[in-house]
Amino acid sequence: AYNIESETSGFHGDYQLTKHECSSLGRGNSECSTTESSDDIEKQELEEVSYEEGTLFFDTKEYFTEPAVSCGSVRGAMDHADDLEETEKQLDNVEKIHSDKEDCDSRYPQIERRKKLPDPVEEVKGVSLWSMIKDNVGKDLTRGNSLQRILNVAAFAVSGYASSEGRHCKPFNPLLGETYEADYPDKGVRFFSEKVSHHPTLIACHCEGKGWKFWGDSNLRTKFWGRSIQLDPVGVLTLEFDDGEIFQWSKVTTSIYNLILGKVYCDHHGLMHIHGNRQYSCKLKFKEQSILDRNPHQVHGFVEDLSGKKVATLIGKWDDSMYYINGDGSGKPKDCSPSSSATLLWKRNKPPPNLTRYNLTSFAITLNELTPGLQENLPPTDSRLRPDQRHLENGEYDRANSEKQRLERRQRMSRKLQENGWKPRWFQRDSENGSFRYVGGYWESREQAKWDGCPNIFGEFNEVVDSSEQG
Repeated sequence: AYNIESETSGFHGDYQLTKHECSSLGRGNSECSTTESSDDIEKQELEEVSYEEGTLFFDTKEYFTEPAVSCGSVRGAMDHADDLEETEKQLDNVEKIHSDKEDCDSRYPQIERRKKLPDPVEEVKGVSLWSMIKDNVGKDLTRGNSLQRILNVAAFAVSGYASSEGRHCKPFNPLLGETYEADYPDKGVRFFSEKVSHHPTLIACHCEGKGWKFWGDSNLRTKFWGRSIQLDPVGVLTLEFDDGEIFQWSKVTTSIYNLILGKVYCDHHGLMHIHGNRQYSCKLKFKEQSILDRNPHQVHGFVEDLSGKKVATLIGKWDDSMYYINGDGSGKPKDCSPSSSATLLWKRNKPPPNLTRYNLTSFAITLNELTPGLQENLPPTDSRLRPDQRHLENGEYDRANSEKQRLERRQRMSRKLQENGWKPRWFQRDSENGSFRYVGGYWESREQAKWDGCPNIFGEFNEVVDSSEQG
């Protein structure tokens, strides 16, 4: 869910593109722009747009609830209609994460979360162009037998894409060192991320839940094709359970079409291989959408044991639901719709009552909120303190644009900072080219409100780089 997918720091906005930026997109033709050629993109002022995926915060609220979303044991001979009805009851309440008292630890105060974004102060200007998809983390995946566990992990990996349809906003590019936290002590879940590299752009995250840990870093190689853009994720996501079982996977390709003319839409396609270190692994195929496709967004795959035998079949859609069938699924429907023999693993929540043009879920709407008493505990690098996105969220577009330009000048200093020996505050690489891993200390510093070594990255600055921001 991504889910901490998801996918990156803070809230997504949709700034207007300058005339130069639009013309640059138009010149895309068939040339490819990868991470290695990011210097050229920076010269065109497109470097300010990053498509970090899969690290910051995430869109499916049910993953922070104690019960597994639609998991449970295999019901065998139970009537499938009764099973589906019970599952729907578990999923029906879109605000369960904030209102279900029974699922919360009574030792912690209940915070009333907002249910909609602030009303805009000004009329919206410009048109959003594209957005990134965030990975979601938080689902209780520790229950059930070994086969049920990997089925849950597969549903977890797919569900992070559920709310990406209809979200075509240009994302914020986090500043070097920008951070974000999501702390739910009553649920036993806490998440943290940091932008650890500017060239290439890398966002690292670490999340802990009841019986599991999740971490990873993400980068994207981008290819412009004139009227579309292809985003190829780089990086591995790791989920480790307390009993030592580990699953690792990478995200699939995302393409955004009709950037110049027509209705903008996105699609996810490719093979997702979930590698397990014990008995089972899983392969999922995200079918690429064709022009005449009447049943888009299909996902189909298998769980295999060590001998390569297919022990379960997964079918569904990344924007709707996932089901599984025991065995190789030879009798599965051709259109990947659920049959009477299929068991529901995950189903997307209903849209929130307060729809936004960012297509945010009820949970995602709360993520950029400064709840009472929170600001005093945050480090100066937290993205909720970033002024341009705060003004944009409030609909103060002129002030947002002014702050955006100021911070972009600071963003251009990030490369010099990195070349001068700047290092991440909370993460470090496993090896020279390895993944970034959380080194610890963030939550302890938060408890003491001591943020030594955390620069005020959103404040005023001089063109001469302060040596204190290089540590």
